[in-house]
Amino acid sequence: MNVIRYWFKNARYRSLAQSVMPAVLAAVMASRNEGFIWWTALLAIAGVAMAHLAMNLADDWFDYRVDMLGDRDKVTRQGFRAMMVKYPYLSSGEQSLKSTAVAIAAFLAVALGCGIAIWWKMDFDWRIPAIVAACGFLGAFYSAPPLKLAYRGLGELVIGIIFGPLLMSGVYLAACGSLDWGIVLTGVPVGMLVTNILFTHSFIDLKGDEASNKMTFARLLGSRKACLGCSLVLTFAPFMLVILAVCTGYLHPACLAVLVVLPRGIWLFRSLVLFDRGELMEVERPARWLGSMPDWEGIHKAGIDWFMIRWLTARNLLSGFCVVLAIVAIILRIIG
Repeated sequence: MNVIRYWFKNARYRSLAQSVMPAVLAAVMASRNEGFIWWTALLAIAGVAMAHLAMNLADDWFDYRVDMLGDRDKVTRQGFRAMMVKYPYLSSGEQSLKSTAVAIAAFLAVALGCGIAIWWKMDFDWRIPAIVAACGFLGAFYSAPPLKLAYRGLGELVIGIIFGPLLMSGVYLAACGSLDWGIVLTGVPVGMLVTNILFTHSFIDLKGDEASNKMTFARLLGSRKACLGCSLVLTFAPFMLVILAVCTGYLHPACLAVLVVLPRGIWLFRSLVLFDRGELMEVERPARWLGSMPDWEGIHKAGIDWFMIRWLTARNLLSGFCVVLAIVAIILRIIG
């Protein structure tokens, strides 16, 4: 159990909200169908989580090979406040690339086992391996050569596609054996909010990424004004898409309840505007309505509160969006 906890921590389990929340939402939406199978839904969520952890470790594995942390250390010595909390288990020598590769393989093996069990239960529906293959291809080449999509400024978009429409369609299919436009139209805005988490990270960590020569989407855009424009779209377009889907009849009007989390998006965008002006915005204690921010005292003492409050708010915007839609789906199932 200690080994499992150790690698869960190194695989940045706190980032699981990016994948698990969309997966849970898809499973809840699928539960309204007559063909819903609870245990395949749970297996799908577990498989998603294991694959996500494997991707996190794989990203560390490839980043460590190019000595990204060493470059970021140079940036910090020059006076910039780059994010410095990545893969300490490798940089300290506690683990090797080989042992990390074994952990990656273990997470992937569990994910594959979940997928095979679901595929068998769904009478070997060809759509399941097709979605898994698409996610696997994009996930593998997120950091891996020859594509190295994360190093070409496409990493954020790739993760949004994987954890949005692909993931949600896959979990929905695994849970009830069918697909509909509702899950697709929900997956797109969710994918945009997932992209927003990574984009917020890359925007406020531009200096570190420039020093390590990592081409994020924020760097690819070329200007800070363009980055703010992209943040504006990624933050608010998901809500506009839900409104549009409701107006066209693809989503129930009750889904408009998701607007209750819009203030988080407004706060996040304003904070990025302030960041662009050079205001780091150190916060003694975040407002509760921004969502859960665990271990804030440790974050504040480490001097990375300026970074984490924005990243966690982006994460909580996604979580709140998914939670509200999941509650709506549950209520509609009960009354309908």
